[in-house]
Amino acid sequence: MVICLLAACVILPRAEARSQDPAMPAATQDRPAPEATISPSGVPQAQAEAQTQAQAQTADNASAPVIIPPLPVLSDEKAREEAARLTRSMKRKVARFSTYTPEIRQRFIRLAHAMIARTGTPIDRPQLLMVVDRNPRVQRLSFVLALPGTASWEALGGTPVSTGRAGRKYYYITPVGVFPNTTDRLGYRALGTKNRNGIRGIGAKGMRVWDMGWHNAVKGWRADHETGDIRLEIHATDPDFLEQRLGHPASEGCIRIPASLNVFMDRNGLLDVQYEQAASYDGRFRALLPKDRTPTPIAGDLLVVVDSAEPVQAVTAAAAPPHAGPAGPAG
Repeated sequence: MVICLLAACVILPRAEARSQDPAMPAATQDRPAPEATISPSGVPQAQAEAQTQAQAQTADNASAPVIIPPLPVLSDEKAREEAARLTRSMKRKVARFSTYTPEIRQRFIRLAHAMIARTGTPIDRPQLLMVVDRNPRVQRLSFVLALPGTASWEALGGTPVSTGRAGRKYYYITPVGVFPNTTDRLGYRALGTKNRNGIRGIGAKGMRVWDMGWHNAVKGWRADHETGDIRLEIHATDPDFLEQRLGHPASEGCIRIPASLNVFMDRNGLLDVQYEQAASYDGRFRALLPKDRTPTPIAGDLLVVVDSAEPVQAVTAAAAPPHAGPAGPAG
């Protein structure tokens, strides 16, 4: 090593020029630092190999096929047993749950059958339908076990609801029809925030919101029945001020349900059969669904909104087979 002092250069031996670190063994101090091997691209060889491995892993993941689990399919007998189990569980866990009278159960089944036929919706496996009667004098829902073919359907029971209210500006009448809970939309959870009136409109924090998409609905404040598009959702409502009012039309067009039913539907996946499939490959759906869920094998994805105040002829015509002539008006 060459050291210049006041323009005079002095050459010192290597041993005197090196840093004397008493904590470092002499053999280590004398050993020259290993030189990094450089790849042709100018990147150190170890780094280049790590990058190559990461790229290969990414390529493998991208090319690996996505395995989507099949929808659960039970025999009719097993499906009825599962429906009975869910009914017993809802009796214990869901506030204001009722199995209804035989006449009311049959009415829900008849109206659900008619709407499914009217819309041409296939029933190809035993599954639950969430059937909501928007009739202002009813305002209730029932879960119905729908079975393929000619097997008889069963009504499990349900709770009061609130659907769209007429006569108030910007409030829409909940539309009738069959609305699937598909994976082209991702539902969400309530934040529990209050509006300017101190109301938690979609329930307490963590309550599930099922997003059924955009649909055309009658403007409840218009005498001419002008229509507009609404985002149809199923959600809880304010537990302190509004839940006790369920059973009367009150919403802006969505379907309000009790908080305890919201939790039961969420944890048992009653309308989440497609979401369960998506959760196998999409982290967004895994993040939305509860980790402690136990999805029922008769889970479905269909919301069926009916109106028992409609003329019987319209419902019957809607359910008629094609050769019987055109269906009548919806009500």
